[in-house]
Amino acid sequence: MVESIARVRHIRVTPMKARRVVNMIRGKQAHEALAILKFAPQGASEPVYKLVASAIANARVKADKTNSFLDEQDLIISKAFVDDGATLKRFQPRAQGRAFQILKRTSHITVVLATPDHVVEAEADKAGKK
Repeated sequence: MVESIARVRHIRVTPMKARRVVNMIRGKQAHEALAILKFAPQGASEPVYKLVASAIANARVKADKTNSFLDEQDLIISKAFVDDGATLKRFQPRAQGRAFQILKRTSHITVVLATPDHVVEAEADKAGKK
């Protein structure tokens, strides 16, 4: 019944590209997601890989603090989402004194790991609220 959260902010990957990677791992087991990310060709897969590994470590620390047993093979990525971060604005000089604006987008990525019984409880709460 452990739920751990890991966030990374201001990653220099556009949110659209990061969402492609995060969508591949949502709902998968944590170790399966690490295997997928290790061999994914997208550039955003490296920071997401590190983030999932960090979330696993956070779950391990949380379980140690509460003196509860944690089987890392059971951890599931219950939530994973990407939000827009700050946008860096740069200018590209063009002919006749003009300048084109270049937007360098950043992302905030969040991954939530949970054990299967915790995921079932959350889904039951959602069904009860409707």
